[in-house]
Amino acid sequence: MEEPKRIPLRIFALLLLISTSAFQILYASEDADDAIFYESFDEAFEGRWIVSQKDDYTGVWKHAKSEGHDDYGLLVSDKARKYAIVKELDETVKLKDETVVLQFETRLQNGLECGGAYLKYLRPQEAGWKPKEFDNESPYSIMFGPDKCGATNKVHFIFKHKNPKSGEYVEHHLKHPPSVPSDKLSHVYTAILKSDNELQILIDGEQKKKANFLSADDFEPPLIPPKTIPDPDDKKPEDWDEREKIPDPNAVKPDDWDEDAPLEILDEEAEKPEGWLDDEPEEIDDPEATKPEDWDDEEDGEWEAPKIDNPKCEAAPGCGEWKRPMKRNPAYKGKWHAPLIENPAYKGIWKPRDIPNPEYFELKKPDFEPIAAIGIEIWTMQDGILFDNILIANDDKIAASYRETTWKPKFTVEKEKQKEEELETGSSGLAGFQKKIFDLLYKAADIPLLSDYKLKIYDVIEKLEKQPNLTVGILVAFVVVVVSIFFRIIFGGKKKPTRVERTNVEPAETSTSQGSAENEENKEDESAAAPPRRRSTRRDN
Repeated sequence: MEEPKRIPLRIFALLLLISTSAFQILYASEDADDAIFYESFDEAFEGRWIVSQKDDYTGVWKHAKSEGHDDYGLLVSDKARKYAIVKELDETVKLKDETVVLQFETRLQNGLECGGAYLKYLRPQEAGWKPKEFDNESPYSIMFGPDKCGATNKVHFIFKHKNPKSGEYVEHHLKHPPSVPSDKLSHVYTAILKSDNELQILIDGEQKKKANFLSADDFEPPLIPPKTIPDPDDKKPEDWDEREKIPDPNAVKPDDWDEDAPLEILDEEAEKPEGWLDDEPEEIDDPEATKPEDWDDEEDGEWEAPKIDNPKCEAAPGCGEWKRPMKRNPAYKGKWHAPLIENPAYKGIWKPRDIPNPEYFELKKPDFEPIAAIGIEIWTMQDGILFDNILIANDDKIAASYRETTWKPKFTVEKEKQKEEELETGSSGLAGFQKKIFDLLYKAADIPLLSDYKLKIYDVIEKLEKQPNLTVGILVAFVVVVVSIFFRIIFGGKKKPTRVERTNVEPAETSTSQGSAENEENKEDESAAAPPRRRSTRRDN
């Protein structure tokens, strides 16, 4: 009896998408009645969304399908452009006494190296803006969504709040927001604003951040200003001394303190090692190097063979002109400084006195400005950013239903396709790499110098071959071990070059008049100025 054929993952995902499409239409149409605002972009956006006519915004918006789907979205079509488009709501949305959910999908089809993919929820036009003049100065109530460029990688949540005392609008940023997913799949971003001042940020339905609008730990600057502030008119007195320690005014440099003594001097006791090759250069022309056939002396100049280390120097203490090595100068003391003592006039670090904050206020919940329009105003270096299924609802269950019917089927197909591509490219590439690694290991095991380790190496290779899913890192680490054994055997018994040992070097005397801080400074000078030498008797270059 023949085994039933397995359905390929891509076909299975397609069937899943088709089977869910009917439910998607059914539930989406039902949910749309409950949504405050919903935009699916199933139809062309012209006539419903207004493109900014400001000169800076030259990016062209397109009504396009998401790659691999029949689902349409609003597409960023050009690279390195500014984009601005806005949709006025039929009714303003109040953000005060009930839960409000903001949700939308984006797909970064070409990735996102530098640019934004966020939405702005705008205040009524009475605040001072016009749809055809929509730009980055248009007043918004909330900004929410991905933004990535350089060190910036975050899902923004920013809200503007009017200070009831000063009348100024202050921009409050969510602290430690979640990062933007780094793939090219469809993702859905959800912000749930609850009536109890709680904010939840979800990515693909999973909570990534929870915050409280009234907490100073969650927003910068905090919504509620501090009760007191430093007095801006308070000035530090001229006689205020902030120095905790000062140089001892009574300290005197010792008469025998020589500040000009060098750190190192020639070692007069050193002798040239026996066998030093004075007439041999440290480097010689590579005898195996040949002049390239296409070398043109007129254009390329006179050809010179590349240099290699002189093999005769390896077996000798050294080559070339021998010079006496340097040694630590026992008379070196460095720059003299008076030791530090406690400052009798020290008053501490000055700071201005605190006064009541004239902008301080109290409130039980934020006084959000209503939302009258949704705008997309971004600058991006990438094209292929697709916006879809923009939703405003007053129940997070409605948003969850939309995620299940509009986002999840697409994401499932994209995820399965991504897995297939990874398997196709990864398995063949990894298998070929593993084969090369195993071949190298077998060759290493056959090297005569490794004969004592041959059986152990074979045993490990056989275990590795039975587990082909081992990571490349383990295989490479094994190669490093084998190579280290190889080099240890080859170079382990090599005769070390003769070194000249110095004797009877007296340590430098330390003056008792120096403070502890100065002694530490001198030690640092010594360690920085006297690096270790590879061979003490080699000539100085």
